[in-house]
Amino acid sequence: MPNVVTANRLIDGIVVYLAPDGGWVEEVARAKLADSEQETKALESEAAKAVAERRVVSVYPMEVALHDGVPVATSVRERIRASHRTTLTEDWYDVPL
Repeated sequence: MPNVVTANRLIDGIVVYLAPDGGWVEEVARAKLADSEQETKALESEAAKAVAERRVVSVYPMEVALHDGVPVATSVRERIRASHRTTLTEDWYDVPL
């Protein structure tokens, strides 16, 4: 199965994926694909630079399936992370305790 590399953006905790241009995107569909273990290791090495620059944390490869040529998360955990429902929204802070 192909892989993408995922992480959390350090500034806000949002789930991001390594993009083909070396940047980070919030949509798994726009992530750079790795079709082999060697390609996955190359993506992880590229992502390590962003960790060193303190742009992202918790970097790891993630298996994806291709649906009409577009990567989609396969595990329930990664589908939840891809939906961006695991972080607090701004309106949550306005809720009285």
